[in-house]
Amino acid sequence: MSYITRRYFASRSAKVLAGSVAAVSLFGSALPVSAQKRKPNFIILFADDMGYGDWEGGGHPTIRTPNLMKMAREGVTISQFYSGCAVCSPSRAALLTGRNYIRTGVTKVFFPGDERGMPVSEITIADALKSHGYTTACIGKWHLGGEPAFRPDKQGFDFYFGLLHSNNMFDFKLYRNNEIIEDPVDQSTLTKRYTEEAIGFIEREQERPFFLYLPYTMPHVPVYASEKFLGKSLNGIYGDAVEEIDWSVKQLIDSLKRLGLSENTLVMFTSDNGPASYKPVPRGTAGIFRGCKGDTWEGGMRVPFIAWWPGTLPAGTVSHAVGSVVDLFPTCLAATGIPLPDDRPYDGIDLSPVFDGNSRPERTIYYYREDELYAVRHGKWKLHFKVYDYPGGDYHSEPRKVRTPEQPLLFDLEIDPSEQYECASENPDVVKRLITIADNYSAEIVHNNENRDLIVWFNNEFTKKDHKLTGKN
Repeated sequence: MSYITRRYFASRSAKVLAGSVAAVSLFGSALPVSAQKRKPNFIILFADDMGYGDWEGGGHPTIRTPNLMKMAREGVTISQFYSGCAVCSPSRAALLTGRNYIRTGVTKVFFPGDERGMPVSEITIADALKSHGYTTACIGKWHLGGEPAFRPDKQGFDFYFGLLHSNNMFDFKLYRNNEIIEDPVDQSTLTKRYTEEAIGFIEREQERPFFLYLPYTMPHVPVYASEKFLGKSLNGIYGDAVEEIDWSVKQLIDSLKRLGLSENTLVMFTSDNGPASYKPVPRGTAGIFRGCKGDTWEGGMRVPFIAWWPGTLPAGTVSHAVGSVVDLFPTCLAATGIPLPDDRPYDGIDLSPVFDGNSRPERTIYYYREDELYAVRHGKWKLHFKVYDYPGGDYHSEPRKVRTPEQPLLFDLEIDPSEQYECASENPDVVKRLITIADNYSAEIVHNNENRDLIVWFNNEFTKKDHKLTGKN
């Protein structure tokens, strides 16, 4: 039994014991066992292209996020938390499956008209929880395949409301389940409507365990905000969109409190990758980190993370352990006592000890770009095999160029999180150890990847076809 499970049921037992005494005196019998051990609910809030520095907790001087800050004060933040990839679709595949995206075959971004999607053979968090009595909903941006065979209802979700792709692609349809309800969609009201739909789902399902996955469309470009938030942020339209997401977080948490569900619900907030660097459109910031969306410097994959569960998680905890979106799957299952499926390898770990302020053993983060391993982190050390260079050192310049250095580049992320001081020559044994780790993992992936046909399809598709966008992905 995981730490969260033990602590959760211990806190529930104390409350139930007091309630049981009252029940005995009033009704002559104790509460049923089912009431004492109600399964916890899970909510994952997933921003799109929101950088590590795009909120007050990441040091932004003008974007106001009081509700995320309150969530952090009442919960746990992880300062070294990683997305699953530096771009959209692969990161979502990693989150939902608990596996590095290279295992799922989702190595590139899906576009409208693509005939493929994330394989339905993958087991998602929704699949696992649904099989144990949970009601599941995805409200927001899907981006794991637009064809009916790959939509949310085929990946474990009972209910869907949102866009099937990014909001800069030419498919501007809003769906409820598999029905188009608006074409083209009014993007300015998306965050508001996602929030309303999410609250409605929570209200409908409050009597039974539920899993809600809310992947926001914003602040991906083109950036929108509703009339209430438009022009309110000192940071312009980008700040307006982030501040509306901050408002959304408050509405959801307030609803949990109003319905008496807050002490029975684990809420987690993070982002799918680092901030976009497009110019001249509005863009975010990676804070102190080098790089941005699309690359494997820290700025491309280091993202905010907050976990909130009153009465179970220790309030105001800041963990410096290394976490990743692949950890959300095993963490949710551990909190329910459900074992991970044993028919496939998993890369995620249960974050319970981290939430309690304890460190975890050194772990490895693999920085893939498409189907190639660009960098690896183990413990505090990060080794780059390929890097992105920017003309004149400007991270908002286009195009970026990929460079293979003569020797891998080594950085100590604990003392140099901005990756400014290369130190491979001073640490040859570390370089050698990380190369071995990378080689072993790459060999294991090649040997065991049951979805390699999807990788081949991606490579062929992107070679032969120019995908149509209204902007950049």
